[in-house]
Amino acid sequence: MVHYPDEIEYSEKYADNTYEFRHVTLPKNITKEMYRITQGKRLLKEDEWRSLGVQQSRGWEHYEIHRPEPHILLYRRLLGTDPVTGRVPEQINP
Repeated sequence: MVHYPDEIEYSEKYADNTYEFRHVTLPKNITKEMYRITQGKRLLKEDEWRSLGVQQSRGWEHYEIHRPEPHILLYRRLLGTDPVTGRVPEQINP
């Protein structure tokens, strides 16, 4: 059974050696709007996920669709990304 929260939920950040990650869980009504935008077939662009009400600092990218739970958006950004500008320092730019 799918659990939809009453409001957008944000995970704590977690990381590997390259990226920091977080996931965002959408309520049912916002998930329906996301499907209207993407038909469930592509990742959201930053302006799209922000228009759904997702609020996070700069530099995050929606990087994967988790098919069993498409209402959970998976985000990542390179370690060292400036959260104000979203820019990655040149020495760690891949």
